[in-house]
Amino acid sequence: MRNADLVARGLKSVWHPCTQMKDHEGAVPLVPIKRGEGVWLEDFEGNRFIDAVSSWWVNLFGHANPRINHAIQEQIGQLEHVILAGFTHEPVVNLSERLIEVTPEGLNKCFYADNGSSAIEAALKMSFHYWKNHGKPGKKNFVNLSNSYHGETLGALALGDVALYKDTYQPLLMEVLTAPSPDAFNKEPGESDEGYALRQFEAMEALLAEKHDEICAVVVEPLIQCAGGMRMHHPIYHTRLREACNRYGVHLIADEIAVGFGRTGTLFACEQSGITPDFMCLSKGLTAGYLPLSVVLTTDDVYNAFYDDYQTLKAFLHSHSYTGNPIGCAVALATLDIFRDDNVLENNRRLSACMADSVAHLADHPNVGDIRQHGMTLAVEMVRNKATKEPFPWQERRGIRVYQHALTRQSLLRPLGNVVYFMPPYVITEEQIRHLAQVATEGIELAVRD
Repeated sequence: MRNADLVARGLKSVWHPCTQMKDHEGAVPLVPIKRGEGVWLEDFEGNRFIDAVSSWWVNLFGHANPRINHAIQEQIGQLEHVILAGFTHEPVVNLSERLIEVTPEGLNKCFYADNGSSAIEAALKMSFHYWKNHGKPGKKNFVNLSNSYHGETLGALALGDVALYKDTYQPLLMEVLTAPSPDAFNKEPGESDEGYALRQFEAMEALLAEKHDEICAVVVEPLIQCAGGMRMHHPIYHTRLREACNRYGVHLIADEIAVGFGRTGTLFACEQSGITPDFMCLSKGLTAGYLPLSVVLTTDDVYNAFYDDYQTLKAFLHSHSYTGNPIGCAVALATLDIFRDDNVLENNRRLSACMADSVAHLADHPNVGDIRQHGMTLAVEMVRNKATKEPFPWQERRGIRVYQHALTRQSLLRPLGNVVYFMPPYVITEEQIRHLAQVATEGIELAVRD
């Protein structure tokens, strides 16, 4: 099959996500993929691309990983799926025990869903329902951070603050309270990331002090606001936030859907703040890019608020058809086995240092406003004016120029606006990282040329 044949067929039948479909009929053609192996994706004509964005941040250990493939084959031969209401199975029990073991201390119960947005929805409902079961139905508001993103379903979308995704649907969304982000991009000259995070926290403290009686929870993406342009902040913010939530009787929901499983340098981003949230939402890397699965981990205190006689109607009546799917759980267990057996986090420190070194030369580029990194996530932000950090107009779509160039150089670099970023599978080599850095440098030069 030729690439063009599959593209033509697909344009007649498939509506692609997060896409203006008219782009695919001209300036931004679809790229059909036949197979993947390791960091490589290959089309129908033998062209290959390094998957520098882990296929939307999900792939941890490469495409067609033999160990994960084997786990799927073993599980399919035993049980493909069973209703989790009233029934259970070994993979979901094993996975729950393993997740409780590796996540921050105190997260002792696992509630499963299908995807990241669904996990956020479940956590929101759990938090509200917790307070209702404790006789506080007036606690029904949520707090987010500016420039945050938590998913595309209506509850999760309401918790976001990226206008591109949210504005169209505003009439359908619940109102939330927004505190300013600790995003270090906006710090003053000479100010440290930590100092700026502490200064920004003052507004959150004031908000909680004033409105805690009506707030269920604060929802945050620890360390990296991924869909908000890979903006990053100092972990001290979440240390202070945990303390404040304790003081004011407000839940803390940590959205680690994109940043969990080693993306920030530790297994979970919350570890760097030394905190245990009341709810931790996980997905994406949970199954290393293979299958949709998500989980909300929570505390015994939350669980016990729902534990009562049936007639009290305090149970959490929330479900998804494929909740706790055995094949997905088997894949997640294989993923955790690789972390346990292969010294992944230590190896990632070497790769992270290589990433930093490979783009260090861009720090003096006149159109690079910022280079930022947490672990295995690195971002380079293009700006019109380096001194003022004035952005290029979004209508110019400069990032797309980098993307288009990268495809000609065996690389998949799908930018976020004017932000070029690396979030590769952990099986990438230093040589491949340096190739991506060279391609990104070439792409940036082309993108800012006029």
